[in-house]
Amino acid sequence: MKTKETKENKIPDNYMKQIRIHGRGGQGSVTMASMMAEAGFESGNYAQGFPSFGVERLGAPIEAFVRFDDKEITDRSQVYSPDYVIVQDSTLIELVDVAKGLSEDGMIIINSSKDAKEIDIDTEAKVLTVDATDIARRHLGRPIMNTALSGAFAKATGLIEKESMAKVIRNTFGGDVGEKNVKAMEEAYRVVE
Repeated sequence: MKTKETKENKIPDNYMKQIRIHGRGGQGSVTMASMMAEAGFESGNYAQGFPSFGVERLGAPIEAFVRFDDKEITDRSQVYSPDYVIVQDSTLIELVDVAKGLSEDGMIIINSSKDAKEIDIDTEAKVLTVDATDIARRHLGRPIMNTALSGAFAKATGLIEKESMAKVIRNTFGGDVGEKNVKAMEEAYRVVE
């Protein structure tokens, strides 16, 4: 994972952490949000994960959301001021303001083979890149990078325990497919600096 030299991630403890996921229909954004929320719960947090409701077509831009807190979460609205953003498809940066509302002290994780310094994005937040597509292709044989990105998120933020994420992935996919997805998640976890 490559880091753009910007502000450190210094989000205060003891308040709700909000994540917005930008992807395209068919990339597993909704599944990732659900798995991250479940892993957050397994890690000892209150959590929720849900999609933005609307037309969800294969390849169309979509959003999904995750919240973590140390107390019950009653807010059911979309995430407009995220602490973290995950971008599954870097081509969305040209179509959607993925950094909209992102805290200056936040972090954006982008699936890209480029170095973070090469990403043209208007934000003061910390920018990380990880080539989750390559990781997914090697482990899964397909460019479905949601589990790899969840591993990168877990390592970069510390909000999800790697073991909890692995457990949820195994429960979600099962068998050989589950093990391949766990390997993708673990590799992305390892490459984060």
